[in-house]
Amino acid sequence: MMHSRKQRWWMLLLLALAECLGMGLWMTASAVTGPLAELWQLTSFQTGWLTTVVQLGFVFGTACLAFTNVVDLIDNRKLFASCAVLAAISNYGLVFCDGFILALVCRFLTGMFLAGVYPPAMKMIATWFRDFRGLAIGTIVGALTVGKASPYLLKQWGQGDWQTVVLGSSLAALLAAALVGLFYRTGPFPFTRRPFDWARLGEVLKHRPTRLATFGYLGHMWELYAMWTWLPVFLAAAASQVEGVTPQMVDLASFAAIAVGGLGCVLGGLCADRLGRPLVVNFSMLVSGVCCVTIGLFYGGPFWVIVALAMIWGFFVVADSAQFSAMVTEVAPQHAVGTALSLQTSLGFLLTAFTIQWVPVMQAAVGWRWGFAVLALGPALGIYAITRWTRYVKDGATRSVS
Repeated sequence: MMHSRKQRWWMLLLLALAECLGMGLWMTASAVTGPLAELWQLTSFQTGWLTTVVQLGFVFGTACLAFTNVVDLIDNRKLFASCAVLAAISNYGLVFCDGFILALVCRFLTGMFLAGVYPPAMKMIATWFRDFRGLAIGTIVGALTVGKASPYLLKQWGQGDWQTVVLGSSLAALLAAALVGLFYRTGPFPFTRRPFDWARLGEVLKHRPTRLATFGYLGHMWELYAMWTWLPVFLAAAASQVEGVTPQMVDLASFAAIAVGGLGCVLGGLCADRLGRPLVVNFSMLVSGVCCVTIGLFYGGPFWVIVALAMIWGFFVVADSAQFSAMVTEVAPQHAVGTALSLQTSLGFLLTAFTIQWVPVMQAAVGWRWGFAVLALGPALGIYAITRWTRYVKDGATRSVS
């Protein structure tokens, strides 16, 4: 048992590193929308779709996992490794695309295969942790948050060459597949396995605590990916109003504002394990909701003030993310945890496809001053759902049990 307690931290480090390396594929096209828009003569609506279609691919992939119970039936190590390889290949296909339509196909496939990288990793690390589960899953989500910001660093390293960004992120995902495929082992607390059953999805949907945790997650997701997608564009627009701010400074600010969420996830997990998940997620959604409304008010003002507020927003916008998943691993029927996680993420990412496209519409209508304000609706509804969640789950179940 002592060996397992020591080994679990190595497994957490392994999976966190793999997530960081693998999830850079997600924002690859977002980081190089400028060169791609110039190459293919894309509109702002079309560049938004380069991210939205990844969300839709992920939704399709997680829906398939949920309907087929795959995450609860097969070795998650093999699922992770194979999907990371396929996602890396699909991502690199972007280099060979000669137009927008083929690029959408590659991005869709990338998102679809990443469905086998993200939800399984949360279940995999949960087999190692009963206590400190919030910290463990928070670390995983924090690592993938940093990973999603990494293309902005690759862009600087490659001096703006978009093919270098695409190649670098694909190679990183291949390394992630090798790490998990060769070194990951299931922990001492595996989840119950049962044969395939179509009714398992319905069982998850009927389970009220799981359903309320998912509703809270939807409020969180309403905001998250729209913020990640359009905050760099907002920062670039704000920088154009101020003298002395270079494109390199904008890219670094964009990376920092997204990557700081990794720290938010880890600290959010620590606090959730000690103070309770509902308190952490509701406070995080409250702060991020306020940021949605206020950041635009500083548009045209000092750039450092905008970056500081963006950092606060980036910290809290994802600090709660892992805790919704931790709630599901604790309250969902234990033989259907993988299915429940897949369903939760599938619905959440389906919602992001709408809000990502909505922000530029709002920006065109009311400008950047109020362009993000509509995102505050998600945290407000998420707080309501989690407040109701506490009525159905005893306080002890909102914390990881030893």
